[in-house]
Amino acid sequence: MAKSKSAYVCNDCGADHPRWQGQCNACGAWNTLTEVRLGSSKPSRGGDRYTGYAGAGGSQVQTLAEIDLTEVPRFSSGYGELDRVLGGGIVPGAAILIGGNPGAGKSTLLLQVMCQLSQQMNALYVTGEESLQQVAMRAKRLALPTDKLKMLSETSVEQICLVAEKEKPSIMVIDSIQVMHMADIQSAPGSVAQVRESAAYLTRFAKQNNVAILMVGHVTKDGTLAGPKVLEHCIDCSILLDSMGDSRFRTMRSHKNRFGAVNELGVFAMTGEGLKEVANPSAIFLSRGEQQSPGSVVMVVWEGTRPLLVELQALVDHSQLANPRRVAVGLEQNRLAMLLAVLHRHGGMLMSDQDVFANVVGGVKVGETGADLALLLAMVSSFRDLTLSRELVVFGEVGLSGEIRPVANGQERLSEAAKHGFRRAIVPKGNAPRSPIEGMEVVAVTKLSEALDAL
Repeated sequence: MAKSKSAYVCNDCGADHPRWQGQCNACGAWNTLTEVRLGSSKPSRGGDRYTGYAGAGGSQVQTLAEIDLTEVPRFSSGYGELDRVLGGGIVPGAAILIGGNPGAGKSTLLLQVMCQLSQQMNALYVTGEESLQQVAMRAKRLALPTDKLKMLSETSVEQICLVAEKEKPSIMVIDSIQVMHMADIQSAPGSVAQVRESAAYLTRFAKQNNVAILMVGHVTKDGTLAGPKVLEHCIDCSILLDSMGDSRFRTMRSHKNRFGAVNELGVFAMTGEGLKEVANPSAIFLSRGEQQSPGSVVMVVWEGTRPLLVELQALVDHSQLANPRRVAVGLEQNRLAMLLAVLHRHGGMLMSDQDVFANVVGGVKVGETGADLALLLAMVSSFRDLTLSRELVVFGEVGLSGEIRPVANGQERLSEAAKHGFRRAIVPKGNAPRSPIEGMEVVAVTKLSEALDAL
């Protein structure tokens, strides 16, 4: 009888060790190693369907030129925002992980998607956290079509795959991966070993049977996906569903996608009838008051494959503290300090005795450098008590020497601003349009001093 191999996996970082030891060599944590059985040490001859991607004689060596470049077929989920985040739709055989905080709407969204897709194809919804009655009650409350969606309440991965082999679904939902377990793993469900092996087993099943699998993943208190990092490596697409400042809206962003662009953004609104798509997210973030106040400016950021107009606010006030406060919400803290130094050196404005607060309205998190110029002008507007025009839009990167650098997709940003009624734009010279935009005055600048004069 063949011996079974085993390894010891760290519950904190997921590192493998050949034998048990008190401390993990990778992360330094103590008493976190758990034994994981790796199966038979005897080489597989193709008898076990899930020990490899192909049995004996099934793998063939090909040159790169011989590979078929036919586009991978996709099918729509029925929701344009979800299709956008996925890169155009769901790819058969893909393993997709959807994470989010409790109450974000992961199960609700997937139930809506599965009920719609069940009218067109064979769909299987596997729930391990809720009973079938609870899922049915939610579907009834949302008035979803339930006559064709197949349900299964199970937490054993092996049993789920056996049922899926008989039912032959085209798409399957696993809710959630943290409650799934395998019989060969001697640890509790949700542990690093169970999550890793269960996800790998389901991913292999998806590839071999050409079934699209959507897995629900929990997140930790710091907002990262629970489980080992290898969980994100073995799946094809990782999506995070997050709630914004207003609890009604949810943002969906792709952090990994083998079939499309990363950092793609989709916006949903939570209603009494479930999650509804928001086709024009810029209209949400531009809901400003009737009276414009100093320190407020609109910028155009690039999210995935589309521009997004958001309002940036800054408040500069005299500080009573020895060390004035620098607070940035939705922006990078260190970049705020750097821009204040650039403003002092190349703009002649000293704010060392001022508290500076910056906020992106709507709870959006901006990570690109195209918000530099808008942040600088918002701080100047608040510092000088200067009210900027409601029809002004700004974007551009600011360098340490005071130069204004161009950003990507400048033409698309200006076109989006013009659609929303903005009539004046301050942009880097490298982003100036080749042909005039009807109804919009574009001021192209190369230095910070030119941008300040344009105000």
